Amino acid sequence: MVRLSTLVGAAAALALSTTLVLAGPGEAGHSHKSFATGEPGDPKKPIARTIEVAMKETEDAKMLFEPNKVEIRRGDQVRFVLRNHGSVDHEFMLDTVERNAKHKIAMEKNPDMEHDDPNGKRLASKGSNEIVWRFTKPGTFEFACLIPGHYESGMHGTIVVK
Repeated sequence: MVRLSTLVGAAAALALSTTLVLAGPGEAGHSHKSFATGEPGDPKKPIARTIEVAMKETEDAKMLFEPNKVEIRRGDQVRFVLRNHGSVDHEFMLDTVERNAKHKIAMEKNPDMEHDDPNGKRLASKGSNEIVWRFTKPGTFEFACLIPGHYESGMHGTIVVK
């Protein structure tokens, strides 16, 4: 005779192993995400450059980042000081254009999604935050506000890593 507790335990183990297999390596739970733009920086290591990024709205209903284009040397660790001078929430998501486009679609389905990721932060009006990032890969990347309507209003910029 098989005990009910044995069946429940076996079912739970099977469900967990199936979840781990389907998720793939490094995807279950809170795991390290791979980044096309480089890797999260280490604030204890030297910062090559600090870039202040302002987020704001204009009187003609545009939303923007200042600056909206940055050039960085490969291997540099950069501190982005983010300041929301606007009257609404904004976010800064650093990724490829393609990944930001996918993320933008997800944000349209869930506009209240909050970000506090190594490569992105959501800031309330008049808020500030920082991201330290090490650019290990050359290429052209994007930073963007993916809150619905903000990207279309002009809130995106370019990072060129040489």
